[in-house]
Amino acid sequence: MEVKERYLVDTNVWLERLLDQDKSEIVSKFLDVTPIEKLFVSDFSIHSVGVILSRLKKFDILEKFINDLFVNGLIEQLSLEPVDIIDVIANMKKFKLDFDDSYQFSVTQKFDLTLITFDKDFNARGIKKNTPDEIIGPFE
Repeated sequence: MEVKERYLVDTNVWLERLLDQDKSEIVSKFLDVTPIEKLFVSDFSIHSVGVILSRLKKFDILEKFINDLFVNGLIEQLSLEPVDIIDVIANMKKFKLDFDDSYQFSVTQKFDLTLITFDKDFNARGIKKNTPDEIIGPFE
């Protein structure tokens, strides 16, 4: 089955896999069945993963993550322009999101992507999102 959607993978999904948490295998399957050209990561996620892994002193995992995404995987990183922060603020107000969630959502709007996340803060009406297991369901 061909994957038609394009996805922005949220920070919590990357961390689930990197830290080998409960849903790590689901994330692994999602990443295995989704073509790399359909996956995107925001600059905010890269920085957030970097902050979290460095606080945990998991420098080797951070280095492997960067190599897997950008050296071996050639995944595309997406960013917002400073003027796009106006949209981030509007989404914070409209959907009652915090800054980081609103940033991610604004990236999905700007680039017409579906957000892949485990974060329940995105359950508001009008937010196009899925969990990894919702995507891989048809593949199992």
